[in-house]
Amino acid sequence: MLPEKPWHKFYSDVPRSIDYPDVTMYESLLRSVNRVPDKIAWDFMGTLCTYQAFGDQISKCADALSHLGLKKGDAITISMPTTPQGIICFYAANKIGAVASMIHPLSTEAEIAFYLEISNSTMALTLDAFYGKFKQAMEKTACKTLILAKIGDYLSPVKKFGFWLTKGRKILRVPEDSAVHFWDQLMNGSFPKAPQASMSTDDTAVILYSGGTTGKPKGIMLSNMNFISEGMMVAAWGNLGENDAILAILPIFHGFGLGVCINAAFMGGGKSILVPQFTPELVAKLIKTKKPNFIIGVPTLYAALNKNRDFQQADLSCIKAAFCGADTLPTTVKNEFERLVKKRGGNVKLLEGYGLTEAVTAIMATPLDHYREGSIGIPFPDMDAKIVLEKTLTEAQPGEDGEICLSGPAVMKGYLNRKEETDAVLKIHEDGKLWLHTGDIGTRDEDGFFYFRLRQKRMIKSSGMNVYPAQVEEVLHNHPDVSDACVIGVPDMDQVERVKAFVVLKPGISASPDKEKELIAHCRKDLIKWSCPRSIEFRETLPLTLVGKVAYKVLQDQEIKTLRQQGEYTGDK
Repeated sequence: MLPEKPWHKFYSDVPRSIDYPDVTMYESLLRSVNRVPDKIAWDFMGTLCTYQAFGDQISKCADALSHLGLKKGDAITISMPTTPQGIICFYAANKIGAVASMIHPLSTEAEIAFYLEISNSTMALTLDAFYGKFKQAMEKTACKTLILAKIGDYLSPVKKFGFWLTKGRKILRVPEDSAVHFWDQLMNGSFPKAPQASMSTDDTAVILYSGGTTGKPKGIMLSNMNFISEGMMVAAWGNLGENDAILAILPIFHGFGLGVCINAAFMGGGKSILVPQFTPELVAKLIKTKKPNFIIGVPTLYAALNKNRDFQQADLSCIKAAFCGADTLPTTVKNEFERLVKKRGGNVKLLEGYGLTEAVTAIMATPLDHYREGSIGIPFPDMDAKIVLEKTLTEAQPGEDGEICLSGPAVMKGYLNRKEETDAVLKIHEDGKLWLHTGDIGTRDEDGFFYFRLRQKRMIKSSGMNVYPAQVEEVLHNHPDVSDACVIGVPDMDQVERVKAFVVLKPGISASPDKEKELIAHCRKDLIKWSCPRSIEFRETLPLTLVGKVAYKVLQDQEIKTLRQQGEYTGDK
């Protein structure tokens, strides 16, 4: 147990420490199966599955995978939306001691080949619609077995027919291929029982990948204990139990989606409502009809929900807690969401949290009953956090900016085949503990509440001063005509970098030079001059990453490409 920390006094009913079982993820899930066998584990578009049936499906899948040659120590690439097949396969692989490498189902052929190669996968699971690109990618790798699932596998006959009418009939027929096995045939087949592998709780169980905004994505090795501890922390923090339901909006290739919306729900014996494809309309409809208690998402999700008519008219009294992570939450989005929920019968704060894939995902959040303006919250049970002065191991004083460092059972084993980069972020400090250097800038107050400033790479250096893009974006969001905004640093001969903003205006508001001047003047009322945008470019939309965050790096790269074409920039950035 951690020694007494300032934040512990805000835990209320949350335990300071949790007794984590010395087991695998599969064994941990079985505990929920045995505890609540008749409770619903997941709901996929109206198809319900109890914990008992879920456990049986996992065993069946493990038998099939073993029959196809997957064994302890092998890797299987799972490239699926948030559907039953991806989740069943995830735990089945763990039962036989294999490693699950989770990737985006919309990955390109080149990306698939990269992921298959880096993980050394011998087998892969994806949708039939993606057969072509997987087949091509596999020819360049050691992966020789491909399992194809269909969206209709777990849909009712009516919904299956509806999918076929709208999308399914457009999917090309898969040709005869000895490397291919179909999910439904495997799950209906009869195979020898696969024995449960002898696997340590500290063995690598999952490979997730960094966003890849700088160079090639890095494989992040996560152990059974990483996932079990993170799941149990989240369940304890939100008091997520067998009578609760969580909306699994975020994808399973992402730590937030897999670690919180899926694994944490199962650790607590709750129900996960699977959302295979995010649209504001679908999510609003599911909130209205399924009445989840927990909503977990990124800022763009909440911004979209705020504008959705179904959400605005739904009974929202079911919502027990709503958390936002992965990016800075604009105050305007937060306030509007809370106003709508209150108007529709609920009473929750949209609380911010913090995490990163190198620690599975969320490892700190605002306490349910201790909101503090602008804070990302306090660490979960058994997680330690501190701020260190940049490029040092020296702890900063309260209120002083520095790098966020984390220690505890959720911290990754390291980067796959990248010892030098692992050693750069996992360091032993004077206290003898292993600390993860996140690369994120933040601060904490006297009570132990942490505040996120920005990803270290997003820092803008203008005229020698630090500019925090999130701060500038917040000011722009506060203007009544602004719908969305992203701020980047642009190379500048005089200032090193100058601040440029990309702005999406609200419907009915016209872009013009006068509007640009008005928004810059608006910023100057609240920001020192070197933090104010020197220019504003108006866009219809802003590019998004795969998990719905604004892709600032895309805007940065576009800007630098333009400057090169104009002969105004010749640097390496």
